[in-house]
Amino acid sequence: MGDREIDVIDSVDDFPDGGGKESGDGIPLLFPYPNRIRGGKFQWEGKEYAVPSDLASYNADNAIHGFCLDRAWRVIEQSEQHVVGQFQLSVDAPDRLKLWPADFVINVEYFVRGSSLRSRITVKNPSQSTLPWGFGTHTYFRLPLRDTSSPDQCIVQVPVGQERVLIDCLPTGEVRAVSEEKDLRDGEYFGQLTMDDAFCGVESQDGEVHCSVVDEKAGITVVQRCPDEFGEIVVYTPPGRNAVCMEPYTCCTDAINMQQAGHEAGLRVLQPGEDHTTWVDIDVGAVVV
Repeated sequence: MGDREIDVIDSVDDFPDGGGKESGDGIPLLFPYPNRIRGGKFQWEGKEYAVPSDLASYNADNAIHGFCLDRAWRVIEQSEQHVVGQFQLSVDAPDRLKLWPADFVINVEYFVRGSSLRSRITVKNPSQSTLPWGFGTHTYFRLPLRDTSSPDQCIVQVPVGQERVLIDCLPTGEVRAVSEEKDLRDGEYFGQLTMDDAFCGVESQDGEVHCSVVDEKAGITVVQRCPDEFGEIVVYTPPGRNAVCMEPYTCCTDAINMQQAGHEAGLRVLQPGEDHTTWVDIDVGAVVV
């Protein structure tokens, strides 16, 4: 920001060299589903699917965060302030092709503009079958934003008015008004938060959803922006870390099962040959009083 360098994204020091956990550092990309699938099992168009629980990106027998976390992406374009990564299931994880109803291609383009990190995400269905999908990001935002501040002086703001009732991190189908202790619409100090909660009832501004971290003492704010097709947000405070995740999802946890059970879950479907483009941006600026 200006002539100052600010670390916004949290990760272990050797993360660029392959250190750290795939889902625990930087900006994990969650596709073709964010969060969990109950028991790793679902049905699609009359066929049953089961995702093994022993893969690197799954735990507790519930498939979690998709197929793209723990395999390498291919860089297909790159310049000083721009890069495009591509992941195709049949190419980059062919052993997992049988685990999903269709092949997919996902391109993620990052480019830096001043103090902003822009991303454009395009999902394509190259197969002859329908492609059910959901996408999310799991960015770890570092706190505080300057060494002279403290995490407890940082405010987390997320515009959500409803929460999903969860049992063992899986939605029951019940949605209720957000409780007072979890209402982040006006912001809450990080020191008061212990969260791993799923929210809906997202409140947008001119079609955009804005989540933010404000470091009052440093006078710095980080805003994560995305279109309001991201109708679900998970807020997670990883234990023992000065970081917060504000995870925008296009669908809810276990959407492929929830939707088929009659709940509005946000699951998307691409027909053969179709594609869809969306975006998530991160802006760093001064606190506006």
